[in-house]
Amino acid sequence: MLHVRLITPSDRTDEVVQLIENTVGTTHLAVLSGAARNPRGDVVLCDVAREAGDELLGGLRELGIDESGSIAVENIDLSLSKRADKAEREAPGEGSDAVLWEHLAEATHEESTLSVTYLAFITLATMIAACGVVLDNAILIVGAMAVGPEFGPLAGFCTALVQKAPKLALRSLIALIAGFAFAMVVTFGFSLFMNAVDLFSVEQLDAKRPNTNFIYAPDWFSFIVAVLAGAAGTLSLTSAKSGALVGVAISVTTVPAAANAAVAFSFTEYGQAWASTEQLLLNLLGIIVAGTLTLLAQKYFWARHRTRTPLKDSAA
Repeated sequence: MLHVRLITPSDRTDEVVQLIENTVGTTHLAVLSGAARNPRGDVVLCDVAREAGDELLGGLRELGIDESGSIAVENIDLSLSKRADKAEREAPGEGSDAVLWEHLAEATHEESTLSVTYLAFITLATMIAACGVVLDNAILIVGAMAVGPEFGPLAGFCTALVQKAPKLALRSLIALIAGFAFAMVVTFGFSLFMNAVDLFSVEQLDAKRPNTNFIYAPDWFSFIVAVLAGAAGTLSLTSAKSGALVGVAISVTTVPAAANAAVAFSFTEYGQAWASTEQLLLNLLGIIVAGTLTLLAQKYFWARHRTRTPLKDSAA
């Protein structure tokens, strides 16, 4: 269940209440007349089943409540109420399958912003991966994959394509390209420093490296795994199962490929650097294709759910 807290202008409260009452899957409606001070108006509270949340939020935005008042949504961890149980039964589909597009857009907006923290994470992840490829240490590679934050802008770009939001698409693309470019440049310098102090060597890079040579050997399996990981990552975001993102992060070789390219370039091993760059681009393409198709499929199926759902009054 979701808890919705609204501040509405007094002259729009009746419309908001009617919308809530007519939306299948809502309950625990309360109206506090004149309780809001900034902005002035009424406070309207209700609970809504997650699978009906997108429909309600869309209706509230059509009424302009996000501009004239306020819309706040919180997850309810525990709700002991027969009315809440009834609302969830009446709502279409399953809560775990529901997509809250407003929440997804907000989450990906934050994750796809080129910030100092984002640059720090992707740079540190790439430097860790650089140590992993030179030492042929799979544990370091997995650790770097888990630290890398690149799925945020990838998910933001997919969401922007589906929602036709050019500003979010541009922001995500800038974060993705600038983030990897910055991380690779810093890792290039890091590799030169490590070579100067005799901790990295070209012999280590050119060795067989059975644990990490897949990073610079792109093939169809690289693309297939990226597609599967992109679909899984998108589902984990839309279903609020964020724990699955860790598995997604360590399934694709974006950060390790960027690290291997930077290290190889610092040793003028241009063939290996280009092969690693191909691996990076192949993984990014697979995730974007899969993420976009997954969101399109979810949007289509939930649109069908909404057309089949009767109003609460007629359902009663």
